Amino acid sequence: MGMMQNQQGQMHENMHTGAVPPQLNHGGHEVFDVQEVLKGSIGTMNQYMMLRPHVKDQELLAIMDRQYQFMQDEYNITLECFQSGQDPSKPTQSYKMTQDNDFVYGLKPSQPMKPMQSMSEISDAFISGCMLTACKSAATHKTTAALETTNPVLRRVLADSVPNCIEMAYELSIYQNKNHYYQVPQLTQQDMNAMLNSFAPAQGMPQTANMNTGTNTYPNNNIKH
Repeated sequence: MGMMQNQQGQMHENMHTGAVPPQLNHGGHEVFDVQEVLKGSIGTMNQYMMLRPHVKDQELLAIMDRQYQFMQDEYNITLECFQSGQDPSKPTQSYKMTQDNDFVYGLKPSQPMKPMQSMSEISDAFISGCMLTACKSAATHKTTAALETTNPVLRRVLADSVPNCIEMAYELSIYQNKNHYYQVPQLTQQDMNAMLNSFAPAQGMPQTANMNTGTNTYPNNNIKH
């Protein structure tokens, strides 16, 4: 009992003196949120693996394999930082899609969507839609976790991963749009112009009133950025 009390006392003292071991350099909210991120990554990779045998289009298959490999590397890097609290053994990377970014706008008549009735209905449209949903979800979860993370290395790894999730989601949305699975409506030109011109640039520094003296003060406009 005395040994346990000494260990608890030592940990309590460490927490207050800042001498926290690197592997314990995590806050409570951080641990829970990063666990959700890691579970989500596993779930996404499992989903890719399960859907892969049903893919018919070779382009979608190439996207799936490329994204899976990248996700696996990011998962390993995130896990390593989570468990060690220190820099990973390999740096994070930026995901790069290979196709162009041209979207086709407008809606064309199509069959209404409904739940599948059998496994025979699994299609490339369904598979790419599942992949897109997973990437969007990952971007949200990693952003939430990064905002709660106190460990500086893990926070940066999570933050660097968010643009990669966005890039993978964008790649999938382009693929879906090109194959008429994902249609993008637009506003009329008149409404579009009205929205585009509903804002104006900010200029200069604001004038602030000194509530104590009743005089106006002006920030230094000579600061170089």
